[in-house]
Amino acid sequence: MAVPEIDLSSNDAHVLSALFDPEASSSSSIAKIDPSLPPLPHMSHGELASLQTAERAAILPIAIPSPSKPETERTIAALSQLIKAHPQYASAYTNRAQAMRLAVGDIVFTASDDGMVDIIFADLGTAIDLATPKSPKAAVSPQQAKVLATAHSHRAYLYLKAAKMASDSPSMQLSGPQRIKGMSHERLEEMASRDFETAGRYGDRVAKDMAVRTNPYAKMCGAIVRNALKEEVAEGRR
Repeated sequence: MAVPEIDLSSNDAHVLSALFDPEASSSSSIAKIDPSLPPLPHMSHGELASLQTAERAAILPIAIPSPSKPETERTIAALSQLIKAHPQYASAYTNRAQAMRLAVGDIVFTASDDGMVDIIFADLGTAIDLATPKSPKAAVSPQQAKVLATAHSHRAYLYLKAAKMASDSPSMQLSGPQRIKGMSHERLEEMASRDFETAGRYGDRVAKDMAVRTNPYAKMCGAIVRNALKEEVAEGRR
């Protein structure tokens, strides 16, 4: 039986490409990494070295499988002091967000999280604002790419967690930034997909794969393809 030709839009073609070959579809959108650039915007080399030393000392106590609550709180306090003294140091915001995420644990997005989710989102947003180049096509340093990949990926996982909670308990009122309250799980997954895609641009290979898995168009396209294959198999059995 002849297969009819189908004219695909550019978006449909991109989705199909991402669905069946994520590596090929995303290769053209990888950010340019230039080691000769300053490590982070707004930071001199000399200033950065001392900040990294202080940052490593702050996070070392929680760089273990199950850090205690007091250790996590001390790390958060130390990073907060670092941020207060150097508010343009992007990396400190991503690490404080991760320390707070450890502190919140399973009560994230519930009334019991004491507003920490708001701070986590704010920290991730600040890190992204500080590290993002002025032009989308501009090259970034390896350190800058790491900050952007970490911040976008962390925020994407939070959106994905919120999406699951919204799907499992539609009547539940999520805590966190005002902009996510009342959002459908589909909308939250879409936001997660965008952040995963950006994290993938800056070198996070897992995020690159997650961007395709959570993309609503890819999901819809995948369902259509699966149904078409099932129909084809059923047709062949008749």
